[in-house]
Amino acid sequence: MKTIAIIGLPNVGKSSLFNRIAKERIAITSDFSGTTRDVKDKEVLILDRPCIIVDTGGLDSSNEMFENVKVKSLEAAKKADVIIMMVDGKLLPSDEEKKIFYSLQGYKKPISLVINKIDNDKEMERAWEFSEFGAEKVFPISVSHNRGVNALLKWICDFLPAPIVEDEPALEEDDEDMDLESLLSEEETQEEEPEVESNQINVGIIGRTNVGKSSLLNALVGKERAVVSSIAGTTIDPVDEFIEYNDKVINFVDTAGLRRRGRIEGIEKFALMRTNEMLESADIALLVLDASEPFKELDERIANLADKNNLATIIVLNKWDKAYDTYEEVIAEIRFRFKFLAYAPVITVSALSKQRVHKIKDLILKVYENYSQRIPTSKLNELFKEATIKHHMPSDKTKEVKIYFATQYDVKPPRIVLVMNRPKALHFSYKRYLTNQLRERFELEGSPVLLYARKKGERDESLDI
Repeated sequence: MKTIAIIGLPNVGKSSLFNRIAKERIAITSDFSGTTRDVKDKEVLILDRPCIIVDTGGLDSSNEMFENVKVKSLEAAKKADVIIMMVDGKLLPSDEEKKIFYSLQGYKKPISLVINKIDNDKEMERAWEFSEFGAEKVFPISVSHNRGVNALLKWICDFLPAPIVEDEPALEEDDEDMDLESLLSEEETQEEEPEVESNQINVGIIGRTNVGKSSLLNALVGKERAVVSSIAGTTIDPVDEFIEYNDKVINFVDTAGLRRRGRIEGIEKFALMRTNEMLESADIALLVLDASEPFKELDERIANLADKNNLATIIVLNKWDKAYDTYEEVIAEIRFRFKFLAYAPVITVSALSKQRVHKIKDLILKVYENYSQRIPTSKLNELFKEATIKHHMPSDKTKEVKIYFATQYDVKPPRIVLVMNRPKALHFSYKRYLTNQLRERFELEGSPVLLYARKKGERDESLDI
């Protein structure tokens, strides 16, 4: 499939054009220079022709982070089949932009100069100032007003292969005489195809700024996918990458590093919103902690996002080669601070040296299997019967409290309903005891387990059962 890369200096409107072509708000846009820092791509249809559109970070070399962004952006342009060089029509042409355009011409690929922010006919005069670029194809457009964009899309379409339309099979003579009743009866006899479970595991990488999430993503996928720098808050847009591993497709999403609420400014508010949206569709959270320094209150708050979204969780202790204390002391601190994630396994790694990073993939598969398992009803009831005999349920004002039966009604995570005579009398401590009994009997490492109590014959719409 052909790839189209959008290249240019910061704040010229690349992400706005990307979103308009994709017909959804994927990339974060703002008036802040350098909002986009990682390469994002999306499979789209341009005039019914499929292709991949690539949004790149602004070409800026003002500091270490933006130099890394520039390198990745130019790499994306080199790999692309078609290049769109975008400039700001409200500014005068710069020598830096001309230099970039000439270097892109050296790739010997179709390239157009797109002059953005030409909002009306009067502003069209400014577009002529860019004639010194010597571009064969020039498109004055306004992304915000959807002006001139169609002409650009038609030009792109010329380089995309036309979709293959398969000829419909000719009707046989007998088919022409087949009546509607026969067709309907034939459809009724066809068996419904069983629902196929998704082969994809969505994994969100969460943590504070500068704990090494982007380095971990790069180490997991085996390439420099996310921009890495020593500047905190480098990642703004969620960066996702697929890998195939043991017959599964694992989709890793590197999210923006989170700060204390009072320190979140500007585009980081959008980043926080995107992180929350991503976690709503994730299966597993990789909670990345910095092992080179003591844990902070913010680490606990971020961990709560995984708990709030009922995600399977793996705690990743990054920078273990610089650990601030012994393994036993650090684990004890984790289990004390993150009591609500007591079920989460802990793995120590170094993303930079790739030490033990490969073990995370196997752990993801194991945890996902636990997270999506369905426990037979007979085994559940056998367990709860034994548990209540071993440790009787507390009475409700001298009245006996009973569990009639239990059944699992959903997965990801396992959700179990307890049908009882007095559901409101189920004390949280006894509920915790039952959950622990489940964990002792069944393999549930890494996965939360949700228990709900209701009366016999009662239907709770919130449980969807």
